Amino acid sequence: MDEAVSAHDLLRWSEALAGIARTGLGFTESLYERERFEEVLKVAADIRVAAGHELEAEALVEEWLDSVGEGIAGYVTPKVGVGAVVGNDRGEILLVQRAGSGLWLYPTGWADVGYSASEVAMKEVEEETGIEVEVVRLIAVFDALRLGFGRMPFYLLLFHCRAIGGELNAHPLECADVGWFAEDALPQPIAGAERWAAPAFAAIRGEPVDVFFDAPRSPMWRSDTD
Repeated sequence: MDEAVSAHDLLRWSEALAGIARTGLGFTESLYERERFEEVLKVAADIRVAAGHELEAEALVEEWLDSVGEGIAGYVTPKVGVGAVVGNDRGEILLVQRAGSGLWLYPTGWADVGYSASEVAMKEVEEETGIEVEVVRLIAVFDALRLGFGRMPFYLLLFHCRAIGGELNAHPLECADVGWFAEDALPQPIAGAERWAAPAFAAIRGEPVDVFFDAPRSPMWRSDTD
């Protein structure tokens, strides 16, 4: 494999092609166009398998086809996740250890229908850690696929929050452990700290922090390693 093309790039390109094809299938009534979009799905599946996906290409195509909706409901978009950088009076950050992976990260969860993004942040922190918070501000919007945070396309909205009450109590199913950590004593293994730790602790210290977002690429389809 060309060093400039990583498995991460292949995954991102595969998901983009599959999204275009599934959206097309959701809107078209032309048999000819449906055949072409299904061919695109097959190409996308081959790319995804080359990136290390656990399913065979045929099974992946069937999974994608089963998820096709009609009209607006069939327009494929990234999911939305919400994360919370929570600080205390000692300048420490609240982290949870994921039960499945063993990785440490700030509290996160999928956006729930009927809640605002900031409400989801508050809810996830209390559910996962037992800590009650107030939301201070939005500090980042991440493209998870671009940053290698997962194998599913989603955007992560990251809020800075301030602890106002509660007691540490790890969620019995989602979290193996929970705790407060100083910037120079982060637990291991930790997910993506090189991306978020500096702005997170700056926000906790009360320093001005611009909202981070992934800068546009030129062209947009270039490798993230360029």
